[in-house]
Amino acid sequence: MPAMRNIELERIRTRKLKAQFFYGLIIIATVLSVSILFIIISHIFINGFGALNLDFFTQIPKPYGEEGGGIAPAILGTLIMLGVAALIAIPIGVATAIFIVEYGETKLATAVRFAVEMLAELPSIVVGIFIWALVVRNLTGYSGFAGSLALSVIMIPIIARSVEEILKLVPDTLREAALALGTPRWKVVLFIVIPTVLPGLLTSILLAVARAAGETAPLLLTSLGNSFFNFDLRRPMAAMPLQIYSYAIAPYDDWHKKAWGATLLLIALVGIISGAVKYFTRRWNHESY
Repeated sequence: MPAMRNIELERIRTRKLKAQFFYGLIIIATVLSVSILFIIISHIFINGFGALNLDFFTQIPKPYGEEGGGIAPAILGTLIMLGVAALIAIPIGVATAIFIVEYGETKLATAVRFAVEMLAELPSIVVGIFIWALVVRNLTGYSGFAGSLALSVIMIPIIARSVEEILKLVPDTLREAALALGTPRWKVVLFIVIPTVLPGLLTSILLAVARAAGETAPLLLTSLGNSFFNFDLRRPMAAMPLQIYSYAIAPYDDWHKKAWGATLLLIALVGIISGAVKYFTRRWNHESY
């Protein structure tokens, strides 16, 4: 008996050591990931904060070789194209996810799921080339609409895949209870399933917007860029990623500084959107109880 007890104590001690070892690995991995993010954001902040002033937010870019000016057209163009892309992508992405989950047993739903997965894995430059060949070359030319369309193609599979996984979290018993009461299937989805997962749905949309906000390659082939204010989606339109690219490859220190400032502003924009969604989602959850 004492021998067996000693063996059992040794096993428990070994298990505790293994648990502590793997817990330590998890802590180290977490610290490393957070440290990398902190280093990146700190470097961008240190290099870009000095570029932020009133002219940076309100003025157009200066000609080559001149100091000063700002990126106001790029800020405006980014917001416009993201807004139009979201208007296109959100209904299509959410509807696709609903079709896959609610009608997932059909062959068509399987084919749609496969197509969404393939689309999600496409490099963004391929999306840009596709929109250039289909829209820019044959229909609109370089334009803000073509850029919005390219961003929407990038956003659709992200929304569809994320919302699909979220909708799967809704218990089937909830759907079955509503259907048993004679509620049409479309009402079950619209008034029961979607409100149940609304916070996650908003998070999925945010993820797609954040991904599209930093895309450069598709916009180089579609919206092209513009140094002036433009509200017409039929004409070339500026965007912050394009402005960062133009400033970064220029041989002027002042433009390099503005590239860091634009990068900082782009990160801040994504952070503000994320914070707003989390705030309203938390408030919605609180009021729903």
